[in-house]
Amino acid sequence: MAAHRKPKHSPLGGRAARTAATLALTSAATATVFEGAGHATPRPTPAQVKAQVDRLYEEAEVATEKYNGAKERADRARAAFDRLRDEAARRTDRLNRSREALGAFAAAQYRSGGLDPAIQLALTSDPDQYLERAARAEKAGDRQAAAVASVRRELAAVRQLRSESESRLRELKAHEAELRQQKTAVQGKLEAARTLLARLTAQERARYEAAVAAGGHGGHGGGSGGAARADRASTVRGPIAAPTARAAEAIAFARAQIGKPYVWGATGPSAYDCSGLTQASWRAAGVSLPRTTYTQINAGRRVSRSELAPGDLVFFYSGISHVGLYIGGGQMIHAPRPGAPVRVAPIDEMPFAGATRVG
Repeated sequence: MAAHRKPKHSPLGGRAARTAATLALTSAATATVFEGAGHATPRPTPAQVKAQVDRLYEEAEVATEKYNGAKERADRARAAFDRLRDEAARRTDRLNRSREALGAFAAAQYRSGGLDPAIQLALTSDPDQYLERAARAEKAGDRQAAAVASVRRELAAVRQLRSESESRLRELKAHEAELRQQKTAVQGKLEAARTLLARLTAQERARYEAAVAAGGHGGHGGGSGGAARADRASTVRGPIAAPTARAAEAIAFARAQIGKPYVWGATGPSAYDCSGLTQASWRAAGVSLPRTTYTQINAGRRVSRSELAPGDLVFFYSGISHVGLYIGGGQMIHAPRPGAPVRVAPIDEMPFAGATRVG
């Protein structure tokens, strides 16, 4: 009986039914859009982006100095390994020559038959000739003993050098692993900063770049006053009265680098990071500084902020992650960060951590 029942008709048929379905789908889609919008992550303001980017650049600089330290240690380990390897090769050559000499003596002894000296005297027809040969044989025996001793010495030296080389190689690999880790950390921080900056509009990005240009390292400051300060600090006008000839040479070198780009891990001549610039500046004055900020701060005599003189190294942040070259008048020359070239800036734009006098 159920099979013969007439199907119920929809009150909306044909075009009306299709219209109703379309409206229903549209309403559902609209509701979904508004629901998604209600849960979307709010877009950060330009000020928030700037604060996050500044923090990432500061963290990248910390990682850069750790990278510089790891590279310095890896370079030393590689140089030591190369020296040991070369010395092992030279010792191996000497060992092989000593072995050859010992082998030649053994071959000569074998050819002579190794007869007892009394028998050889009994068989010879010329005792004087025999005694002469015996004297030579005794000398040869002394040479043989010396050759054996030489082989033993060289063999022990080669074994020691190979053992030290293996130890240095393990050390080198550990430093290279640390180097890769710090490189990844730096690149990750810089990429995160680039991603954040890409979220800004062109106008917001321009304002951000202007703020960085005005404020230097951390982008502090801004507005017309900050821009004017950046303009005043963009060049060093007039001579700088340095306390020593070496300090004057270091400052002259740093002045010549103004405008060159910041590149993490760079030590010149076309680009620098902060400690690379100070190291190169003092190297030009004949003073060798270590590579990193946290080793440069211990490379000379500590001085207070009130004692600062041109040529002093000035350090910033609690982790001693940034350094500049003081030039007097509350200013320094430094390599700020990616996107900000070597420039003159006031030392009060970053948290002051200490100063060191070298040279």
